[in-house]
Amino acid sequence: MSAPSVRNAEIGRRIGVPLMYGLWKPRVLGAWKVPATGSLIFAVNHSHNIDGPMVMGVAPRPTHFLIKKEAFVGPLGLFLRGIGQLKVDREGTDRAAVTQALGVLGNGGVLGIFPEGTRGEGDFASLRAGLAYFAVRSGAPIVPVAVLGSSERQGRLTKGLPPLRSRVDVVFGDPFEAGDGTGRRTRKALDEATVRIQKQLAAHLEDARRLTGR
Repeated sequence: MSAPSVRNAEIGRRIGVPLMYGLWKPRVLGAWKVPATGSLIFAVNHSHNIDGPMVMGVAPRPTHFLIKKEAFVGPLGLFLRGIGQLKVDREGTDRAAVTQALGVLGNGGVLGIFPEGTRGEGDFASLRAGLAYFAVRSGAPIVPVAVLGSSERQGRLTKGLPPLRSRVDVVFGDPFEAGDGTGRRTRKALDEATVRIQKQLAAHLEDARRLTGR
């Protein structure tokens, strides 16, 4: 299965820019830290459904997100495929999705991942091993991305959309390598990489909150 077209992802970005800036007031910080070329993984915290579209719209490079298969239904599914997004079955190892994601990175593209696996507190407290696998397997650096202001911190999940024209902060961090330099891909190596990643992401989120006052 071939990797999705970066041209399609660029179309998604061009749609996302006026949409996100039209509905809300994104404030983008640290975009200059994102490498202009080469394979890259955006690791994004996830507390609201708009987090993915927001990053897709404001990121300096077109992004292919791994998105749960439940979203790929009807017209929305056709649209997501049309803008280069990847369908993934979270119930098990989705080999087709893994192949496509590695294809994106192999072609020097940008892969977007919600390492928490699903919407939650958005604090990177619980990471799945998928992010470490893609980073170690591909050798692509990880750029932590904190989306703040997309949900009120009043409960575990917030229904509805953020108030129109409210400010949403998107903070890009410094790229870092997940592996230990040995190229090992054993379970132990991936577990160690996941611990390193979690520390980096948590530190970036803390910095982003301090920077934005959120």
